[in-house]
Amino acid sequence: MATQILGTSTKNTAVIEIDEHTFQAQVLERSRTVPVVVDFWAPWCGPCRVLGPILEKLAKEANGAFVLAKINVDNNQRLAQMFRVQGIPAVKAFRDGKIAEQFEGALPESQVRAWLKRLLPAEPNDPLAAARELEARDPDEAAARYRLALGQNADDHDALLGLGRLLVPQGEAEGIEALKQVPTGTPQYTAAQAWLALASFFDEARTSKPEALKTQVATQPGDVDARYKLAALQARNHQYDDAIEQLLAIVGRNRSFRDDGARKMLLALFAALGDQHPLVAPGRRKLANLLF
Repeated sequence: MATQILGTSTKNTAVIEIDEHTFQAQVLERSRTVPVVVDFWAPWCGPCRVLGPILEKLAKEANGAFVLAKINVDNNQRLAQMFRVQGIPAVKAFRDGKIAEQFEGALPESQVRAWLKRLLPAEPNDPLAAARELEARDPDEAAARYRLALGQNADDHDALLGLGRLLVPQGEAEGIEALKQVPTGTPQYTAAQAWLALASFFDEARTSKPEALKTQVATQPGDVDARYKLAALQARNHQYDDAIEQLLAIVGRNRSFRDDGARKMLLALFAALGDQHPLVAPGRRKLANLLF
């Protein structure tokens, strides 16, 4: 099937329909110049009919800041399998030929807008937003921008939090010191304290070998220590969905492990990511189901 333009015949449309034949050019290659948000959906899917119009509205509002690519999973099952789509709607954002952000399920418009803010380029006159936009693809440059902002204003709480968020997973003391400077009572304080709590968790991953841990968990599912270290490694590498699943498995198997450490790290991770992150609400629901 050729690329189908939805709603307009203009070449630079915000919403397109693609298939296996057009995926390489319209998603992977195109994402090297503009973010491409892929919506995996199906006509029979009720939540898809809720989320789809929201995505299309925001794509048109963005005026070319990103492209929305629609993939009907019924007609493109190999693409769905390739990208491990287990439920729909599933939304995956591509940048520079790779997945940069993703979520699953029909989020409300406010949460979709917040998700898009992490994906889209910042306004030129917003250095902090520019730093946040650089975090995933160029963390060194993002850290440099946060340091620049702090050089101009040492009490910039957003910059302190951003620098700490970047450096703590790397085990750098500068990140911990930045987070400690975020004052009590500020909007950034809760997230800063959460990232500080995660610092010791990330230390579990320093000498861990990922393949060995994955093999250990696969062959000995009851080895909660291996699961904990694997979760630490995954969280440090921003594989938050996998880390959450490992920690939930520990909570379900052994609440007493490390003095309820898995639950505590889950709560810290949820607070660090923030309520607007698409993984947090479903993660909290799964945790509540295990506890009550």
